[in-house]
Amino acid sequence: MSLFSSFTAPVAVLAAALAFATPAQAAMPAQPTLHVTTLDGKTFDLAAQRGKWVIVNYWATWCVPCIKEMPDISRFVAAHNNVTAIGLAYEDSEPADIKAFLAKHPVAYPIAQVSLDQPPKDFDEPRGLPTTYLIDPDGKVAKHIVGPVTEASLEGLIGGK
Repeated sequence: MSLFSSFTAPVAVLAAALAFATPAQAAMPAQPTLHVTTLDGKTFDLAAQRGKWVIVNYWATWCVPCIKEMPDISRFVAAHNNVTAIGLAYEDSEPADIKAFLAKHPVAYPIAQVSLDQPPKDFDEPRGLPTTYLIDPDGKVAKHIVGPVTEASLEGLIGGK
């Protein structure tokens, strides 16, 4: 057995084991769908937002960077007629607890709760919070951001587009 084959065999076995250990995730469609009921009982349909930029923001009440970015997203949405947002509370909290949190931390956009075990089918499961998707006016994913966004970063990515 050569030195090369004695090294590559264990590496190949390890790579195969990791491939099976990591859950496979289907590729997110370029033009995702999202149809959710918001905490106030209304329906948010991503397809109905065509012609506007949409900020799809995954967050949680216990996520400090999420809480910090929420006012920035609210101000950006309020200042831009061509932008809307949907907050997706990604946690197992009771809806009443999320509503109580929002009473202390109000936002200018609707919030829906999404389940950890059944996330929206067309969106990749967040690998960290906050996670934000910018959907362009044609309904296509323009940007995927893991980590907090700010008014300035949103202005740089969307601006007056």
